[in-house]
Amino acid sequence: MKQISVIGCGRWGTFLGWYMANKTSVESVLLYGLEGVPSYEELKNERKNEYLSLSDNMYLTTDLAKTLQNDFIIISINCQGLRGLAKQINEYNVEGKTFLLAMKGLEEPSAEILVDVFLSEMSQKVHVATLGGPGHVEDYMKNVPSAAVIDSYEPETQDRVIKLMSSNLIRFYYGTDIIGNQVGAALKNVIGIAAGILDGLNWYGLKGALMTRAPIEVGRLIAHKGGNAASVYGLAHLGDYEATLFSRNSHNRMYGELLAKGEAYNKSAEGVGTLKAVKAIADRENLEMPICQALYKVVFENADIQSTIRGLFDRPLKKEFDKAG
Repeated sequence: MKQISVIGCGRWGTFLGWYMANKTSVESVLLYGLEGVPSYEELKNERKNEYLSLSDNMYLTTDLAKTLQNDFIIISINCQGLRGLAKQINEYNVEGKTFLLAMKGLEEPSAEILVDVFLSEMSQKVHVATLGGPGHVEDYMKNVPSAAVIDSYEPETQDRVIKLMSSNLIRFYYGTDIIGNQVGAALKNVIGIAAGILDGLNWYGLKGALMTRAPIEVGRLIAHKGGNAASVYGLAHLGDYEATLFSRNSHNRMYGELLAKGEAYNKSAEGVGTLKAVKAIADRENLEMPICQALYKVVFENADIQSTIRGLFDRPLKKEFDKAG
């Protein structure tokens, strides 16, 4: 493929553009951003950000129409802005084009998975796939390999995207449950906030309990939305735990750590918006999600962090694998 497009100039979007331009058979990448936004302006002025330098076959644009002329388009923006972007995209002729959603989250307050948000705004026939799994830009730029999962409602689209993106840096697996993979990837960010809070409190011993109990809670939401609860143990959720629950490079984990220390975090943490979506669906549909509900109290209601988090582990005694969680 001669050229593909990437919408989004943040850490992940810029990396995916660099990856496609340097690790695959794609000849060049068109990277779209908004004029005046710091991430775009830095790339325009310096041809680099704090993570990487743009290669010569990467081109910047603020022209959405030009961006959408390519047949393969990666979207990597704040997930809460996806519906608005989809409405913009639908104003252009994108019939038959393929979009890869490379963000992790649930829309707030609808709690819809991102692929459904995007498709609901499309009056044209387009092909959509999703990207999930572990991986930090800082590690990839050191040539540390990892794995990821591509999923889609259309097996042909999934196969086409995997073959286009495969390299010796990232091994892509075929997802078999787009609902489970989308929910799992989204909730992984929320659990990352909880892990960061435990780090900030120096309660490291409870991270093991968090890691094992959280998949049960997340699996409950996956099943409620029609997915396979077992998908929570795949790359999109459990497979991403190391990158999110332990890495110093995780925005969500760092957000939680600084929150516990009473400090502000000035970078994007997608788990915050997703937490609001999870709280909304849990309340609306009477789902028991104690970890997420406790986190909501801490993040949005200024509940005492220590007593609220400690309360999770003071719940009534039960068997480890009790279906109620």
